[in-house]
Amino acid sequence: MRRIQFIELHEQSWFPTSVRDDVTDALQFGLNFLQAYAPIAPLLEGAFDSTNSRSIVDLCSGGGGPWLGLSRKLGRDRQPPFQILLTDRYPNFGAYEGARAASGNRIAFHPDLVDAINVPPELKGFRTMFTSFHHFPPEEARAVLQNAIDAHQAIGIFEITRRTAWAVALMFLWALTPFAFAPFVRPFRWSRLLWTYVVPVIPLVLLFDGVVSCLRSYKPAELREIFAKLTGAEYHWELGRRLGERGRVPVTYLIGYPKAGV
Repeated sequence: MRRIQFIELHEQSWFPTSVRDDVTDALQFGLNFLQAYAPIAPLLEGAFDSTNSRSIVDLCSGGGGPWLGLSRKLGRDRQPPFQILLTDRYPNFGAYEGARAASGNRIAFHPDLVDAINVPPELKGFRTMFTSFHHFPPEEARAVLQNAIDAHQAIGIFEITRRTAWAVALMFLWALTPFAFAPFVRPFRWSRLLWTYVVPVIPLVLLFDGVVSCLRSYKPAELREIFAKLTGAEYHWELGRRLGERGRVPVTYLIGYPKAGV
């Protein structure tokens, strides 16, 4: 299946902000409820240990991604604890406030818009991206990684979408989840019920964007081609797929950090 670079509706500048927030809320709730990224928690801890990182800068955070669940798994007994900073080009501040409160202030957020290709130099820490790297065509995806190298920061890319017929089929089930979860997503908004049950905009956007996400997803070999052309400091790269338990979908990952002494 050939990779197709197409648009996702909720990432467009013309998409209504309030509806975008409802969509990213639904994505965040689903990722945490299903613990989709739980399999990579040990991988993340190993990478943090290798880089002595305690600060995490999450890019393209949407509604907060899987961090509320992951933050409870990572470094429970570590002092100081991990500090996670959420950032986005279209930040969902309501969701970020909820994540900060629920995490006991371990999760914070940047008040300004942040472009993953040009991260402000003052934002230092292990950069992460969940279910978002596929948004970028190859040259821009390479620019995201190059920006991390130029800033001498580690970066981890994690994707649960895959470019397979089975993954595309799963998106039709994924689009049904708002009908079950909409009343329980926080912060509660009446608009979410309107755009789920009365006019099913949220399920339709999740379906459309989910299918497009699969078609845009990079395979490991394609990720290797992207980082092979990077320049600057020597980096250690880890690339692969981590299988989940209890039927969880595999997570494709790419982790890069400066080699010791570089």
